[in-house]
Amino acid sequence: MKLNKIEHIGIAVKDIDAAIRYYQRVLGLECYNIEEVIDQKVRTAFFMVGETKIELLESLEDDGPIGKFIEKKGEGVHHIAFAVDSVADSLKEADEKGIQLIDKAPRKGAEKMNIAFLHPKSTFGVLTEFCEEGE
Repeated sequence: MKLNKIEHIGIAVKDIDAAIRYYQRVLGLECYNIEEVIDQKVRTAFFMVGETKIELLESLEDDGPIGKFIEKKGEGVHHIAFAVDSVADSLKEADEKGIQLIDKAPRKGAEKMNIAFLHPKSTFGVLTEFCEEGE
């Protein structure tokens, strides 16, 4: 498996507007994209830091994955995403190596990316995402 770079770090927040203000005013970063991913029940905001993105994640519904995460663990780092050439091939290789998959096949994520997640029970507690450019 070849990881090309850290694509982004996902951070779960209760109030995305307040978090955006912090990243802009305090850290001097520019929010370049805000979008909703309805099937994941999430609103996202993106910032660039060098070649790596910071993705803020706010739950659209309390029972969404981010809402449940915040209820259980509080705000903070939610996942790390790696850019790969092929999400499908990376999933297959991880599965063959005995890693528990959340997604059996790639699906659409924010910024038109094809994405899939590995279960943190198999990745030392870190929710891991594979990403590739989509169409």
